[in-house]
Amino acid sequence: MYDAVYPWVKGGAEKRIYELSRRLAARGHVVHCYGMKWWQGEDEIEREGVRFHGICEPRPLYVNGKRSIGEAAYFAARLLSHPSKEAAVDCQNFPYLSCFSARLLSSWRKKNQKLFITWHEVWKDYWHEYLGRKGEIGRITELIAARLTDRNLAVSKRTARDLESLGARGVQVVPNGIDWQKIEGIAPSPKSFDIVFAGRLAAHKNIHLLIQAVSIMKSEIPDVRAAIIGDGPEMERLRSLTGKLGLEKNIEFCGFLENYDDALALMKSSRAFASPSTREGFGMAALDANACGLPVVTVEHRMNAVMDLVTENTGFICPPAPEDLAEGLLLALQESPRMRGPCLKLAQGYDWERICDLAEKIYEVE
Repeated sequence: MYDAVYPWVKGGAEKRIYELSRRLAARGHVVHCYGMKWWQGEDEIEREGVRFHGICEPRPLYVNGKRSIGEAAYFAARLLSHPSKEAAVDCQNFPYLSCFSARLLSSWRKKNQKLFITWHEVWKDYWHEYLGRKGEIGRITELIAARLTDRNLAVSKRTARDLESLGARGVQVVPNGIDWQKIEGIAPSPKSFDIVFAGRLAAHKNIHLLIQAVSIMKSEIPDVRAAIIGDGPEMERLRSLTGKLGLEKNIEFCGFLENYDDALALMKSSRAFASPSTREGFGMAALDANACGLPVVTVEHRMNAVMDLVTENTGFICPPAPEDLAEGLLLALQESPRMRGPCLKLAQGYDWERICDLAEKIYEVE
């Protein structure tokens, strides 16, 4: 259960649901996905063996750059009129209110239905920064949601630790993954860059730190080149900063790439991946970069799960400051050939087939 549905809406949670669902269906399981109807035509459609239920017309997921509370309430209410008959239900923790609907639906079943909640992030006190005074409502909602079931799944060890600190029971880690075979077969792009970033251009991604770091790096590498892949509310501000620092020839804004293979091709033709975000529940783009042989440079922050993916042989972790990020990126460019092998090895352990094996075993346990 999740309001946003891949491939009509593209994001980490959406991709995870898609990859697991189609693989479970291919293994003979009956899989249904309940979400908003982002497609045209019938309310129920089938793709790759998965039955998609469009339970309501879609509404904007974001308002003024933040997740819409109205949309969350609307989806949660409509979900109550679509009880599922499956033995197990996996509801994503965002946008929270749907977790309560899933709990009610599970309780109404005559036979015991296993309710799983998959946690992509745990915010705790960050709610106050995100919503101001209203953040206390979000914090309490998250706290209650963590106790709705004794079958909680976390996408990273960091998320699992945060979840357990809320009193959640039965927390197990089922990480996100990559399609190793597909990535291996993608050819590098004819365009080459030193550094690449891929993700939503949102404030917490801190792309301004990357732009400022490139400005610092110019003193050592005048022709340093960085690609910024993605779109979002920060686009104009970031373009303005790039112009202000005179980096038009050093930084290219690639925009949102409809075909993610194009983003992977650009990673393969680059030398290092920058992840200056201070809030990541997992960091799929960073793992994709590893699968393309790139070391990852990320920043130190308690809410940044990308740190858990970085080892001394696959990247660098630095303080969230332009000077430190520049230093980390210069080291990554220097060490990129040596780190390629360890990066590929790390990423291969996250192949979706292995992740699906883990999820399948957990779903089937009585």
